[in-house]
Amino acid sequence: MFKVRIVIISLVLITTYACSSLILSPSDFSWPIENVLKVNDKGFISEDRYTFSINVKKLFFEEFKDSTNYSGKELRIIRDKSGYYYITGKEFKNVYLFLPVENGMKLENKIKILETEGLTAPVFNQKSPNIELIDGSKKYLLNYKGLVR
Repeated sequence: MFKVRIVIISLVLITTYACSSLILSPSDFSWPIENVLKVNDKGFISEDRYTFSINVKKLFFEEFKDSTNYSGKELRIIRDKSGYYYITGKEFKNVYLFLPVENGMKLENKIKILETEGLTAPVFNQKSPNIELIDGSKKYLLNYKGLVR
C-alpha cells in the first residue's frame, strides 16, 4: 500500500511539473529608437532588423477612411518595454497601439492626439516606461493606457 501511494504521488508531481509553463521574466521588448518605414505599393511596411512585415491598408482606412492612398507614405513605429507597438504618421490624428497575435497585430488602443489637423512631423522617442511623441514644438507622453501628458 505504501509503494502504491509513493507511485501515485510521484506520477502526480511529474505530471504537474511537466505541464507547468515556463515564463522568462523580467523581459524588455523596447526598441531604443523609432523606425521610419515607407509603405510599398502593396500596402506593406517591413523592417529587416526586427524581421517583421505588416499590411497597413486597414490602418490607413481606420485613420483616413481611405485604404488606397498609402503608397510611398511613411509610418513611424516604436516598441515599448511591454511589447506594444506604437504607430503613427504624418497627417495622422491618432497613435495606434498594437500587440502581436498569431499571423498579425491586434489593435489594443487608439490614442487621440489631435482633434482637427493631423501631425506635421511626428517623431517617437523611448522614455521608458513611456513613449514620447514629438511634433514640432509639441510633446506628448504616452503609454499603453493612453495619453499621460
